[in-house]
Amino acid sequence: MHLRELQEIIQATYGERDRSRGRDGTFRWLAEEVGELARAVRTGDAHSLHEEFSDVLAWTVSLASLCGVDAESAASRYALGCPKCHAIPCVCPGEPRG
Repeated sequence: MHLRELQEIIQATYGERDRSRGRDGTFRWLAEEVGELARAVRTGDAHSLHEEFSDVLAWTVSLASLCGVDAESAASRYALGCPKCHAIPCVCPGEPRG
């Protein structure tokens, strides 16, 4: 499945609720899911990691839809490696992302 397809499925499934909740409310749900992912990372439980990564991904594409962002296009920023130094692996000093 391509990221664009996932975004379309999530939008068809939850789009009406997301629009009712709005950007801020949807962002808060995403933040909560990131917190749950952090707990799963700390415990290392494989099942929880799988579920929380999928939840974070779903909430991320939901928020992208509300903001008018094509998630696949946004992800393509990293398709050729680091968007700053353009290398694989990244050779930027310190924290390279963003």
